[in-house]
Amino acid sequence: MSQLVLLITGIAMISYGAIRGEAATVLGKAIKLCLECVGIG
Repeated sequence: MSQLVLLITGIAMISYGAIRGEAATVLGKAIKLCLECVGIG
């Protein structure tokens, strides 16, 4: 039962973030972090 609640909560949070346009922000931060790890950025 708790797994179902967590799944629904996760889907709701992801959907809310996608509606607000946060996907581009998160992707940009992830790219910068990867470049820093490699030593390029």
